[in-house]
Amino acid sequence: MNLFYVYILRCADNSYYTGITNNLERRLQEHINGLDPKAYTFFRRPVELVYREIFNDPEQAIAWEKQVKGWNRKKKEAVIAGEWDVLPELAKSKNDSRRIKKGTEE
Repeated sequence: MNLFYVYILRCADNSYYTGITNNLERRLQEHINGLDPKAYTFFRRPVELVYREIFNDPEQAIAWEKQVKGWNRKKKEAVIAGEWDVLPELAKSKNDSRRIKKGTEE
């Protein structure tokens, strides 16, 4: 059975990198060793693995990676901390600010 991992790295500049792989150990070593100068993490090393989720279905893994990549820092930090219960509130506050910015608040 193939496993797929969605992971978050904390970079030396305190930014986050979200990725997906079918071999977490290999991919983490690639980030640590800095094999690709064009990679986001290359100049942000060292990196630290702060979150991982395991999937059996590659489509679910890809969907989760895309979702997390689109999130702001606060939502990513909630996931890293395992604070799943605060995600709806963080999403709500973002949606509220969009309405206010567009001048459509109720």
